[in-house]
Amino acid sequence: MKATYSLFLVFGLVLVALIGVGGLGLHYLFGVIIPYVAVLCFILGFICKVLNWGRSPVPFRIPTTAGQQFSLPWIKQNKIDNPSTMWGVVLRMFFEIFTFRSLFRNTKVELYDGPKLAYASAKWLWLFALMFHYAFLVIFIRHMRFFTEPVPSIFQFIDKVDGVLQVGAPHIYITEIIILVGLAFLLLRRILDPKIRYISLPADYFPLFLILGIVVSGILMRFFVKTDVVGIKQITMGLVMLKPVLPKSVGTIFYVHLFLVSVLLIYFPFSKLMHMGGVFLSPTRNMINNNRMKRHVNPWNYPVKVHTYEAYEDEFREKMVEAGLPVDKPLEQSPAENKE
Repeated sequence: MKATYSLFLVFGLVLVALIGVGGLGLHYLFGVIIPYVAVLCFILGFICKVLNWGRSPVPFRIPTTAGQQFSLPWIKQNKIDNPSTMWGVVLRMFFEIFTFRSLFRNTKVELYDGPKLAYASAKWLWLFALMFHYAFLVIFIRHMRFFTEPVPSIFQFIDKVDGVLQVGAPHIYITEIIILVGLAFLLLRRILDPKIRYISLPADYFPLFLILGIVVSGILMRFFVKTDVVGIKQITMGLVMLKPVLPKSVGTIFYVHLFLVSVLLIYFPFSKLMHMGGVFLSPTRNMINNNRMKRHVNPWNYPVKVHTYEAYEDEFREKMVEAGLPVDKPLEQSPAENKE
């Protein structure tokens, strides 16, 4: 039911755009106002989220360790999974961001009859997650040709490489296939795996269905529904130059696509998708593990008036001796008592 709710919500968003543009003719609302509001929400929300994380005190070293710590010279250290230097942290962050290293190391646990506990590799999740994210990145970069004039050569090169499959007209982009396969795996994994389905929330399904709706609407515009590409370029360049224009030749499907993208931008800073920015500020990843090499004092500790045990004993030594309690220093005797 959680997946069904999210799916119906995305269908509802599509209907809102179809009725708003196709039925009510609200082209300016869906083509200008909502995109501007979405970009503003994304930028401000992203900045506020990062600043809030940055203000969170992390006085102690709490890195996740997955290998041998630096210790004796003859014990080999795992310099990436348990870094003791800044360069080790840089390498760890690099592999985490660009290759999803921690996800690659992931394993699954299953309980069989017996009872028997078995551990197995879970590389499929790493592979399809990597496919999805890199396909999404390439598609995003490739779309930059609609927002630039003249189009930089790097965007043209990426577009040519991505469209190397000259099958039909227009040609098929490789990333269109890859992102659909990646999305299908991530969705089916949450729906078909009982353990993952049990812990999944609507917030886990909604972004997947929303991105799927964006991809499908983009494919419909490219292969099945006639769309004026020149008119789309005019709209996007008008938005960038703050001089909006809305050519009548652009069909409703484009406004559906644009509205879903706008919803994704608005939803992004307030969702789990913010792991894109959070990975850089994760103290379990970006800290040096030198707890045994250096003492770390909490800089946020306010001064506290302490009463040491030595001072406590000096104050109550006589009563402690009378009560038969052990003391570190003997009770000093008066000169008369010493003569006796």
